[in-house]
Amino acid sequence: MKLKGQTRILKGIQSLSEQSFVGLRLIMQLPGVLKMAMSRKKMLLFFMAITTLSFLLHQSGHLTWYTKPFHFGCFHQRATKEKRTEIVFLKTHKTASSTVQNILFRFAEKNNITVALPIHGCDHQFCYPGNFSKKFVHPYTIPPHIITNHMRFNFAELQQLMPNNSVYVTILREPVAMFESLFSYYNQHCQSFKRVPNNSMEIFLSNPLKYYKADERYSMYAHNTLVFDLGGDKDHSPLDEEYINSFIKQIESIFSLVMIAEYFDESLILLKDLLSWDLDDILYVKLNMRSKESKHNISSDIPQKVQKWNAFDAKLYEYFNNTFWKKVQSFGPDCMEKEVQLLNQSVQKLMQDCFGGWPQLRSSAQIKNKELRPWQPSSEVSIIGYDLPVNSNSVATNYCLKLVMPEVQYSRYLLRKATIKIRKKIPYHQMRKPIVSLQKQKSAARVNHLVRNSPVKYRTKKNK
Repeated sequence: MKLKGQTRILKGIQSLSEQSFVGLRLIMQLPGVLKMAMSRKKMLLFFMAITTLSFLLHQSGHLTWYTKPFHFGCFHQRATKEKRTEIVFLKTHKTASSTVQNILFRFAEKNNITVALPIHGCDHQFCYPGNFSKKFVHPYTIPPHIITNHMRFNFAELQQLMPNNSVYVTILREPVAMFESLFSYYNQHCQSFKRVPNNSMEIFLSNPLKYYKADERYSMYAHNTLVFDLGGDKDHSPLDEEYINSFIKQIESIFSLVMIAEYFDESLILLKDLLSWDLDDILYVKLNMRSKESKHNISSDIPQKVQKWNAFDAKLYEYFNNTFWKKVQSFGPDCMEKEVQLLNQSVQKLMQDCFGGWPQLRSSAQIKNKELRPWQPSSEVSIIGYDLPVNSNSVATNYCLKLVMPEVQYSRYLLRKATIKIRKKIPYHQMRKPIVSLQKQKSAARVNHLVRNSPVKYRTKKNK
């Protein structure tokens, strides 16, 4: 996505602040003697130098693909601080977290930052739903600066793995919409859903305890999933106010930002401000979405039943939704509105460069590039994705490819890169053929040991 010649330069010139043009007008009003003494060529060079200098100053010394209009009073940390690169993102389920993960993956790759990735025995998750252990992290990705794949939160283990100054971030979603998504997505994996007649969410919610078994594999998808992902007890009594309040306060003390899926753009602006990032660092395309046919209709009595069944999740969301808007108020509502508008404009420009307009959603079978086909949880649900145009700009293709790459493929890609990087450091005479197979054996043995000692009953692929 290179700046395209004079057209891009002119656009850059047009985005200069009013002060820049005032300065240029003053230059043009120099005494006639000085004007006559300078040749047209020198005047042109002088004009271009002043323009370039002013442009760089107002872009905070950082050239980007997209022009960023200057807003007085809306500069925050980025103007004075270095970008934060030590990040723990707790990827919760069905909360738009895959889109956030893709943003972090691209940032890490762009800035040559190590991302913690799971060992082979854990697939693309850190052996979820077992409690996270640093032993689940592939040795080729240690020490990491960013961790973002699915896990069950374990603060003590993460502290041993991640830098001490790591920023902790997660994302929540309104419990009713989240439960509908979970019920649709995992209906063939979660036994509590699978045994419900006619795959009916209404029937399940009419008597959840009839179908829900707490000790079953993947039971966390059916009950207080947010609390479980955050390391809490999903089956704790919602009447125990002391436990709930203590859990919420603990999460608040650890996480610097709890994003809200319903206000995704506003959440990204707060994330950008927290990490001192640039606008280009948070551009995105929505990922891991279901087709319209895969969604359940929510009748009027469903919300109340969901909130009663997942009362712990509901209280968690209510609390952090309130704290979220306090952060927005502190940021400045007017500034937030301008930043969101600018983000939307930049995303539209990115879509134009990558896809020639807004990309068309496709089923997995319609996507020609297998690296862009999203994982399908079952035949009962369709996860849609994107394909790149045939005539894509070769310079932009790699960036656009990563922009829409699903998490499974992106995780494997990053692990391949990390493996190649490590092997380049190993002397040729020390390289042996069984290195990879030996690593897999160690990973499998490690997973089996941790599974046997895990409080959650689940199986690895080999035990299916």
